Amino acid sequence: MWNWTENQVDLVMIRHGATRANKEYRYLGKTEAALSKEGENQLVKRKREGYYKDIGYLFSSPMKRCRQTAEILYPDAELVVIPEWEEMDFGIFEGKNYKDLKENIQYQQWIDSNGTLPFPEGESRVEFILRCDRGLQRMGMELDKLLSEGKQEQKPVGMIVHGGTIMALLSKYCGKDYFDYQTANGAGYHCRLQMNYGKTVISNVKTLGCLGGR
Repeated sequence: MWNWTENQVDLVMIRHGATRANKEYRYLGKTEAALSKEGENQLVKRKREGYYKDIGYLFSSPMKRCRQTAEILYPDAELVVIPEWEEMDFGIFEGKNYKDLKENIQYQQWIDSNGTLPFPEGESRVEFILRCDRGLQRMGMELDKLLSEGKQEQKPVGMIVHGGTIMALLSKYCGKDYFDYQTANGAGYHCRLQMNYGKTVISNVKTLGCLGGR
């Protein structure tokens, strides 16, 4: 697939910067939302402090908050959008937080299931993980295309996505529970990605920057 050693690349997964809805702990899925000023400032500060790795290729969710994050962190990168990496569809919980939902029977049932039940009128975790994985396979094909065009680059591959996207992919390929891979806005993971003959492996997962190893 790739003409790098053993078809492996370093992969940097970054959750988009904070929005107002994130600060209010609201379910923010398919709704478009801009970064808050506070979120923008945090990204700029972390970038200045050297928190983020240099990247060679950059892939992103199509949603505004991810594209804005990409523009702040990697303004000179050519951004490739992966449609399958839109955030999860939270159904009737969209835009609401615990305070809004605490008396909702369906919400309590979802909590009791440890998030394994589908969101009412939304997606299930299984559906979401499969969708995110299709996006990862698309990214692999896009990398093939870039390499076939002679755009060779030895720096890590970057992903600007949603917290859910990161949890979906790492729980699928690295074990542990879905929620074990929660990460704050503007934070993320550095790992090793191997895609070869239809087999995908993600390994050596560590948190980014000053957060230490995982």
